Amino acid sequence: MKDLRELPKFRDGISYIYVERCKIEKDKEAIAIFDKDGKTPIPCASLAMLMVGPGVSITSEAIKNLVNVGCLVVWCGEEGVRFYAQGMGKTRSAKNLLLQAYLATHGDLRLKVVRNMYEMRFKEKVTENSTIQQLRGLEGSRVRKTYETWSKITGIQWKGRNYDFKNWTRSDPVNRALSAANSCLYGLCHAAIVAAGYTAAIGFLHTGQQLSFVYDIADLYKTDITIPLAFKTVKEGTQKIETRIRYTLRDSFKEQGLLKKIIPDIEKVLTVTDKNGQVIKPEKLKVSETFTGFLWDPKQGIISSGKNYSDEMNEKNNKRRK
Repeated sequence: MKDLRELPKFRDGISYIYVERCKIEKDKEAIAIFDKDGKTPIPCASLAMLMVGPGVSITSEAIKNLVNVGCLVVWCGEEGVRFYAQGMGKTRSAKNLLLQAYLATHGDLRLKVVRNMYEMRFKEKVTENSTIQQLRGLEGSRVRKTYETWSKITGIQWKGRNYDFKNWTRSDPVNRALSAANSCLYGLCHAAIVAAGYTAAIGFLHTGQQLSFVYDIADLYKTDITIPLAFKTVKEGTQKIETRIRYTLRDSFKEQGLLKKIIPDIEKVLTVTDKNGQVIKPEKLKVSETFTGFLWDPKQGIISSGKNYSDEMNEKNNKRRK
C-alpha cells in the first residue's frame, strides 16, 4: 500500500466531477473516462467525489483505484435518487472517529458541540443561557429570511421549501435547484468527513440517520452557498436546472475554497473543553496509528495487539508445574 503521507491533502484536491453516458476504466493508478469525445484521464488521488450519473459503465478495477485513494463515489439519478458508496477515506487512524463518538455520547459535551455549530452559523457568540429550542428558532428565522432576501434580489417567487423525490417534476424550479445543490454539498461534506477519519452516521444536531453528521456540517454553508446560487441559477433560466447548478457549484466551491474550509471547520466544531477547561483532543483517547491497533480486555482495558497470549498461558502453566 502507498505511504499515506504521499497522498494529497483533501484541501488541495478537486471538489467533484459529474459524469454521465460514458465508460470509466482503470488507467494505471488513476481512472479514465471514455465517451464520444475520446479518452479523458482523471487524477482520482486528488478527487474528493465522483458523481456517476445515468448511462455510466464502470469497471471493478476503476472502483478499486477510487476506493484506495479515499474518493467518494456517488451514484445519482436524474430524478434525484442517490446511492452512496465509499472507501475507508484517506486515513487509517480511528482517533477522530473515537473523539466524535465520545463527544456525541456525553450530553454536556454534545451540547457544547451544538453551540459551536450555531455560533459558526450565526457568526457571533451564543450565550450559555440560550436554550437549544431558542437557537433552533433563531436558525429557522435566519434561514427563512435568507430565502426571502434572495427572492427579492432575484425577483423569483418563493412559496416555501417543498419537494417530492417520487414526483420530481412537480417541484417548482427553485426547489429543484435547491435540492440538486444541496445534494452536491452533502456529497462533498460526506467526502471530507470520510477523508478526515470521521463517520457520517454520528451527528450532534441531526441524529438517527446514516448521514446525520453530513447534514450537521452541510448546514454551516447553505445560507452562504446553495441558497443564493439556487435563486441566481433559476433567474438565468429554468432549462436544465440540475446540470447548470452543478457547474455553478463546482466553480463556487473553487472560488470560495470550500475544500480548504470543511475539515478545519469540523475540527473547530468538535473543539470543546472538559470540566477543568482543558480542550478534549483525540490524542487524549487511547488510539493507535498502526494497522493492527489495540485490543480490548475486560480486566486490563486497552492492551497492545502485539501481546502474545500463547506465551502468557505457557508461562502460567510452567508456574503451576513448579
